[in-house]
Amino acid sequence: MDDVKIGEILLPGDEAEQERQRDRVKKRFWPVLKRAVRQIPFSRDLIASYYCALDPRTPLRVRGTLLGALAYFVMPIDVVPDFLAVVGFTDDIAVLTAAFAAVRGHVRDDHYVAADKALADEPDLQPTR
Repeated sequence: MDDVKIGEILLPGDEAEQERQRDRVKKRFWPVLKRAVRQIPFSRDLIASYYCALDPRTPLRVRGTLLGALAYFVMPIDVVPDFLAVVGFTDDIAVLTAAFAAVRGHVRDDHYVAADKALADEPDLQPTR
């Protein structure tokens, strides 16, 4: 996946596009995460970013960037199909990593507290050891 594609995915879009992505992410985030949790090495950051993207206090551009990355994560069809063992989520990881790098300073402690609670409350989100 090249930088141009990642850059296009992470464009914040206008408010209507953000609304569509927010609805898509809210509907599909948790089921997709439960399938991917063993393959995503940064589930806590991913969940904190989810809460950051839905937080109205987060700047519009940051929300748009996160929603673009999260929408790509939850889309059933992407560059590398997610059902492929080991490599299925590599493109998602690349997009999410780029989004985290771009907005890291906006993911606040309360987003991480919410992520920790979600991880503790949901047995399906516990990584295998």
